[in-house]
Amino acid sequence: MTDSARTDIVARVRHASAGNSAEQIASQLSSLGTAPKPEIPSTEFAERFLAMVIRNQGSAMAVRNRSDAAKTVAQYLYQKYRTRKLVAGNDPKLAAMPWRDGGVLPRFGAAVEGDLASVSYARAGVVETGSILTWSGKSNPATNNLLVESHIVLVDLEDLVATMEDAWHKTDASQEGVRRHRGINFVSGPSSTADIDFELVMGAHGPRSWHVVLIGDLPEHTLDNARDIAETV
Repeated sequence: MTDSARTDIVARVRHASAGNSAEQIASQLSSLGTAPKPEIPSTEFAERFLAMVIRNQGSAMAVRNRSDAAKTVAQYLYQKYRTRKLVAGNDPKLAAMPWRDGGVLPRFGAAVEGDLASVSYARAGVVETGSILTWSGKSNPATNNLLVESHIVLVDLEDLVATMEDAWHKTDASQEGVRRHRGINFVSGPSSTADIDFELVMGAHGPRSWHVVLIGDLPEHTLDNARDIAETV
């Protein structure tokens, strides 16, 4: 876009909005209504969420409680790196995890060069897209999402929401009356790019692998059903 074209567009927008009060603008926006929400094909939010995680090139597990979550994280770490070490943000939920049940050895803080894996606790999981939502800060430093080889994410079943819009509403409600977080991150899979010769490369700008553990009172065949759904989505 040329400078003159950009100037012309900005001038037209400024002219169109001149003289309109904030109340008038809000009224006009309200009159537009809202877009219809996408239909969620699966009646089971958990199955659909895990299916989308798998479709997004992630791996997934479904467990009933936090003790089982610690054990499955330990198994994932050992199978991938022959270690039980990882880095975790200063999130009270992560601090309260029964890591000893799985023999996991977390270091709390921000990831540094050489750290292979990190774990985050999601604020929400989006069924529509298979995304997870985190807030940046001491509870989840940005480097823990970007610097490591493998990013592990824990998600509580009750924190699943249907759509991205619902995730934003949940975020707004949770931050009402408090200082808003500087960074709100949606993660929808491992880092990848196909910019060069259309060849998919994993880990170009962040983790090569992404592992989501859904925690809740789930039916036994939840993960199997999710894998079946992933093949048809």
